[in-house]
Amino acid sequence: MTADHMLKSLTTTAQLTHHASADITQLLREKSRLADAGARVSVEDLFIAAIVRALKANPQANGRVVDDEIHLFENIDMSVAISLPDNALVAPAISNVGNMSVVEISEARRDLVKRAKLNKVSVSEMTGGSFTVSNLGLTRVEHFTPIINLPQICILGIGCTTDRAVKGVDGNVDFRPTVGLSLTFDHRAIDGAPAGSFLSSICDEIEASGTNT
Repeated sequence: MTADHMLKSLTTTAQLTHHASADITQLLREKSRLADAGARVSVEDLFIAAIVRALKANPQANGRVVDDEIHLFENIDMSVAISLPDNALVAPAISNVGNMSVVEISEARRDLVKRAKLNKVSVSEMTGGSFTVSNLGLTRVEHFTPIINLPQICILGIGCTTDRAVKGVDGNVDFRPTVGLSLTFDHRAIDGAPAGSFLSSICDEIEASGTNT
């Protein structure tokens, strides 16, 4: 079923992928700050929170294409790609994630992963997403081309973190932790320029993590 769904996605949509990279220095500091405060939050949870902020500023990416009509949504229902023990792949959604704190996002995501591995996610969770995130951060993959989760407009792939050399404020070379991001979008619903602006917005939100809370 998953294979058929992916093949249908590739053959019925106009898919294009933009790639970018984001400095996660501030995001890691925010993770440490939350840990010191007793909050159990992962890097992925902070990524999701940043994506939510970017989607609120770029609502044209939060929706679906159904029968060649674009449907945009106010609520953000974030589908999360989850690899199961039998190598199957599912992407159930966290409903109304746009109204959650990062701690609530973390709790909801961990509950969703647990239930997915026990085959206890609901039909509405499996079919109700408006945007998907696929995280390969634990691999050595830096960028990839995620396949759109039909009938959604976009999916964001998160790659691994690498140290990138950048010019510091004093002119010396600094090494910053940098994550690779890959946004696949349906060109029928969103053009390349606004998709590029949306991906840039995601990068900006990731790099500003902790400074706007």
